[in-house]
Amino acid sequence: MNPETGVMAGQCVLVTGAGRGVGKRLALGFANAGARLALLARSKPELDLAKLEIEHAGGMALRLRCDVRDYEQIAAAVERTRSNLGVVDVLVTAAGIQGPIGPLADVKPKAWAETIEINLIGVMNSIRAVLPDMIKRRSGKIIVLSGSGAAFARPNFSAYAAAKAALVRMVESVALEVRDDNVQINCMGPGGVYTHMTDEILQAGERAGSKEIETAEEIRRTGGVPFEQQMELALFLASPRSNHITGKFLHVNDTWKRLEKANMHPEAFTLRRVLKVGRGAPVTE
Repeated sequence: MNPETGVMAGQCVLVTGAGRGVGKRLALGFANAGARLALLARSKPELDLAKLEIEHAGGMALRLRCDVRDYEQIAAAVERTRSNLGVVDVLVTAAGIQGPIGPLADVKPKAWAETIEINLIGVMNSIRAVLPDMIKRRSGKIIVLSGSGAAFARPNFSAYAAAKAALVRMVESVALEVRDDNVQINCMGPGGVYTHMTDEILQAGERAGSKEIETAEEIRRTGGVPFEQQMELALFLASPRSNHITGKFLHVNDTWKRLEKANMHPEAFTLRRVLKVGRGAPVTE
């Protein structure tokens, strides 16, 4: 499916990590759907290119050079967005790094800690900066990109996995805090796509492990999950169709479409990923 032009018209979407990778993909998709985009990243050249691509396609974008580790920078970026594009209706947190690759016994503690600071604290800063306005307006959508490591162990990528798992539990917790304020916050697993992180795995060689190398080679060959599949879930989570869904961890490969009209087990699509097997009791994935 191609994002339907106009479905996000009038909406302001702030995307962190919008200069490259999945963040840029989603930013372009939301712009194509009619949203006004606030693009946040550390790299000015990458921001310039993303803004140019959006404007060449007829969209509107604001560049915000910012480090998500610094709350004051994030708060200033949100204020600038409010002044230029209006209040943030949808926040997409895509900023992140892969971190050190290799067994924990061999990695540098400083690099491990930096991964947590960017991938977890940076997301917390971003959410904290937009929440007051959303609560005051009683309206808002937050989409936190999570992924491999959140639902299963990922040896040789312990910093990345730890941060992603922590994100899911943070989202579950914050979702309960703002449930009565009509603010929905969910995690989205975008699936594997070819980005600079794919190349980092391949360059790491045996430090990454044979399974990771095999997966990265397949993603490089095929390109990974199609953009349309990712965008379909992102648009769903950003729309009123998902107003009853919050505190969940949805992956692009999940059968999430049935959730629009169906009830679910309270712990389904959470960090525990409860599944129903036949007629038996719920089990954890």
